[in-house]
Amino acid sequence: MYETEFEPLPMTTSPEEGDRDARVALLPVGSLEQHGAHLPLVTDTVVACILSRQLAGAPPVRTLPPITFGCSHEHAAWPGTVSVSARTLDAVVTDIAASLDPVRLAVVNGHGGNHVLANTAQASGGRITLFPGPQEWEAARSEAGLATDNDTDMHAGELETSVLLHAAPHLVHPGYRDADHLTGPRDHMGVLGLAPYAPSGVVGRPSLARADKGRAVLAALTRRFAGHLRALDAEPGETLP
Repeated sequence: MYETEFEPLPMTTSPEEGDRDARVALLPVGSLEQHGAHLPLVTDTVVACILSRQLAGAPPVRTLPPITFGCSHEHAAWPGTVSVSARTLDAVVTDIAASLDPVRLAVVNGHGGNHVLANTAQASGGRITLFPGPQEWEAARSEAGLATDNDTDMHAGELETSVLLHAAPHLVHPGYRDADHLTGPRDHMGVLGLAPYAPSGVVGRPSLARADKGRAVLAALTRRFAGHLRALDAEPGETLP
């Protein structure tokens, strides 16, 4: 799909977007944080952009440039990680949604630590949806035949490595086959960060990653996105299936 290059920026012109007359805009949101030694700092942003491109096949939708910084404070122990505050991320997404109005905004989130985005969507009065949610990631894992779940494969593991092997294999370093690391409960990660639980920065089993799994994950998520489009188009009080 993107074997030789990855271009996250939409290159449409103003007249082209006028002709498209999209009712929904996709906003990829990622992070700049460590992903072990086998994936780049921009992994979450790349995953969000890859998924957004896949979703953009559902008309009428336009794709926005990504937000490349997120709330990555739990990864602050590793070089290269850069974070913004939850207040800043909320403000930026809220401002973008206001600028787009009456076009609705689908935030395509690639970083699980961007928890504030759920509140941003809830407070938007139906103008913003957040995708994928944890249950949608979990369902996509199951449909794609992944051996791991969201908890055991939280970071730089089977899922993220599979998506990149499919869509941007040049970004995956060969060491992923030897990078597995599993943890027990991470009850105090919010206070201590991830480092005490995972010195390598990896929580999961990247050795199990395959390109066909990444393709299947993206296909499963794309099928579930249709419900979010229906929700954004729903009238106040309308009952959805």
